[in-house]
Amino acid sequence: MPEIFNISQTPITAHAFNADRSQLAVSLNSNDAQILTRSGSEWAPSEMLTEHDKVITSIDWAPNSNQIVTASQDRNAYVWQQTPDPETGKIVWKPTLVLLRINRAATHVRWSPKEDKFAVASGARAIAICSFDPENNWWVSKHLKKPIRSTVLAVDWHPNNVLLAAGSADMKARVFSAYVKEIDERPAATVWGSKLPFNTICGEFASAAGGWVHSVGFSPSGDVLAFASHDSSISIAYPGGAIHNIRMPTLPLVTLTWTSEDTIIAAGHDCQPIVFSGSDAGWQEVGTLDNGSYGSGSKAGPGSVGRLKTGAFATFRDADSRGQTSSGTTDSKLSTIHQNTITSVRPYAGVPGQITQVSTTGVDGTLVIWDTASVSALTGRMAAMSM
Repeated sequence: MPEIFNISQTPITAHAFNADRSQLAVSLNSNDAQILTRSGSEWAPSEMLTEHDKVITSIDWAPNSNQIVTASQDRNAYVWQQTPDPETGKIVWKPTLVLLRINRAATHVRWSPKEDKFAVASGARAIAICSFDPENNWWVSKHLKKPIRSTVLAVDWHPNNVLLAAGSADMKARVFSAYVKEIDERPAATVWGSKLPFNTICGEFASAAGGWVHSVGFSPSGDVLAFASHDSSISIAYPGGAIHNIRMPTLPLVTLTWTSEDTIIAAGHDCQPIVFSGSDAGWQEVGTLDNGSYGSGSKAGPGSVGRLKTGAFATFRDADSRGQTSSGTTDSKLSTIHQNTITSVRPYAGVPGQITQVSTTGVDGTLVIWDTASVSALTGRMAAMSM
């Protein structure tokens, strides 16, 4: 049974947990980030991170160094560390400035596996790779620019701490080298290449039908790349080999995470986490983590998936296909737990390659923790197959 928490009445733009999952950082579609502390079955606000002056778009919490990084539409990012207040002695979160040098909104941020640098995607057709400058006590950035042609919407680090995947609104997913000479040791050769100076393009993959790439993710080994696009497709790319594309008969996916080397969980506008499984021989959709019995609405009937079955859509569909006007039904609740778009899915429990639980947050202000083993078949429609 999934754990369901109603965090707020406003959309949750981004979320990140600390190492022991006792605290949660969320952006509630505002310019402040809230730290919530778990007490029993509730999450209670404990601190507020206030420094940005526009909406925070992304948050990441480094598990080992316990640092939080926030990125915002105000073109800034801040790294937050717990330090004693000089006046009261109380432990507080103190921000450190990041010199991003971008002239458009920051859209997504992720710590590298070793937590010595982080990547900030932006609308400035650039990705800022940020590392700490102890002399000046701030974070400085180098930019990955070529050949990005539009807003970068998502980034994800390779386990080797050097390669970076990025998905952007120019309908491409790319793999870059983010090698910083002052920080990184010379990386070992991978399937993505052996010579990896900064800004080397190690792979470039197009969306199947020309959709923005909303989310990217390396497999636990780093040898495979998955990306979800706005054309309602998810693609799994093997460097130098096959690219498996799964076209969905539903609304687009906007976020994904790998739970093992052969399993991906993705979610988006359909309000439910979808499970995909496969290998280099082929991939397919295998089910959903939401079997439809937990939600507050009636169960979806044949041919109806997520939000495609409800409210105004049903009214127009009946008027078009049967010449019927609304029969007075007012139930617009979905059969899924999430009642609106899922904006973020992240690993919650387990180790890379063996993730046992994932967490999702969405526009409905709800946090849900799912068991990855509880996969239900998708009823009412054919499962999508890779082509």
